Amino acid sequence: MSHRHFLIHKPYGYLSQFVGEAKKKKLGEFHDFPEGIMAIGRLDEDSEGLLLLTTDGRTSELVRSKKIEKEYYAQVDGLIDEAAVEQLRTGVEIGIHNVRYRTSPCQARRLDPAPAFAPRTRKIRDDRHGPTSWVSITLTEGKYRQVRKMTAAVGFPTLRLVRVRVGSIWLGDLAAGEVREVTGFGINEE
Repeated sequence: MSHRHFLIHKPYGYLSQFVGEAKKKKLGEFHDFPEGIMAIGRLDEDSEGLLLLTTDGRTSELVRSKKIEKEYYAQVDGLIDEAAVEQLRTGVEIGIHNVRYRTSPCQARRLDPAPAFAPRTRKIRDDRHGPTSWVSITLTEGKYRQVRKMTAAVGFPTLRLVRVRVGSIWLGDLAAGEVREVTGFGINEE
């Protein structure tokens, strides 16, 4: 059986799934995907960005492993400082299902200038509520709402979250809702 692979720019307000609650928006609205398609990892309903889809469970397991980096750009409330970025790098304590967890060290840096994403379908907030800034966070782990919890733990809650990279695959110029079929992901165990 020949497996099929897709990249999608998951827009804000969609679930990373194909079936579920009738009132929720799902990925199947963007393309006629083959039977057996699955999202590799997830982005919550409020998050956007690169999502890999496949009919190959083995590829899915590899991409979700701690061997593959996932990079996120987070727009945060306030002007994030170097001390907060350093805390993100070394690991912070967050709550996962009422259990305290210390995140693994990761890569983090301020983004200046801010990335040039298209405006989100739902406005984030007005400028009168104060400044915002952007930070890049690259993880190899993937706990529930981890990036949002990490930025909040250092005093800069996430307002917008976009996954821009999985391994060597970049979101690039893929527009929100756009789907691109690819021959493979080029991700190998190293």
